[in-house]
Amino acid sequence: MEEILASIKKQGRIKKFALAFISLTMSALIYNIFLLPLNIVSGGVSGVATITNYLYHIDPSLMVFLLSAACSLISLLYLGVEQTASTIAASIIYPILIKVTAPIAALIPIETNDIFIIVIFAGVLSGIASGLFYKSGYVNCGFPVICKVLYENFKIAISKSTLVINIIVVVFGGIFFGSLNAMYAAILLYISSIVMDKVILGISNNKAFYIITSEEDAIKEYIIENLHHNVTTFDVKGGFLEKKRKVLLSVIPSREYYKVAEGIKHIDKEAFFVVTDSYEVIGGK
Repeated sequence: MEEILASIKKQGRIKKFALAFISLTMSALIYNIFLLPLNIVSGGVSGVATITNYLYHIDPSLMVFLLSAACSLISLLYLGVEQTASTIAASIIYPILIKVTAPIAALIPIETNDIFIIVIFAGVLSGIASGLFYKSGYVNCGFPVICKVLYENFKIAISKSTLVINIIVVVFGGIFFGSLNAMYAAILLYISSIVMDKVILGISNNKAFYIITSEEDAIKEYIIENLHHNVTTFDVKGGFLEKKRKVLLSVIPSREYYKVAEGIKHIDKEAFFVVTDSYEVIGGK
């Protein structure tokens, strides 16, 4: 049994590293093909590398490596060896991939007649790459490490510090490359964040209905008999009046959302229900 568990664990590590490597390769290609040639500063250490390449002709891969190394050193000082170890792989591999993929990117001609389309395409690909990297379990190099340090030591939310840092980098990009490029960068970041969430969480094909109603039996019959979906009932207690009620829970395919919602309203106009996305449903009939 121990040998089996060790084998599964080893295969899991290999799979995670392969996923991280693929995502970093995608990110490097996106940077060299789309972002660097168009001087789109979309935040992060690569955004700073774009600016320094424009101002001082510093190799972007070198700048990414130096910034990532500096961030890893700060992480080592404030977070310790164990938490820093997971960032070292990305800090070394990503700059190398930027350097290696640069000649490949030079062989791929990109028409710049419609930059907006390029930004949308790059944003989607960046979101996929970022989502895959987070799913690998590794910690990204560069400024995300600083955000983690700020959270661990000053309780500043990672989402807020990430947003502030990216805004600062994008604003500096706008100073050197113009406000239009800064707007393109903002659009790219927005698209990337949406796609990344979809990659991490998946696409919701179902809706979960939480229903509080005085017509419990009628709504259960409607969902079970007419729509052929199961319903779970559980007890709850209100926080204000502390009155005990029953809640109906039913997971419905998204395409039948309106059938359920309108049916509930028709049966009980006073019904209270909450609908949320359901990303994964396992078991049940």
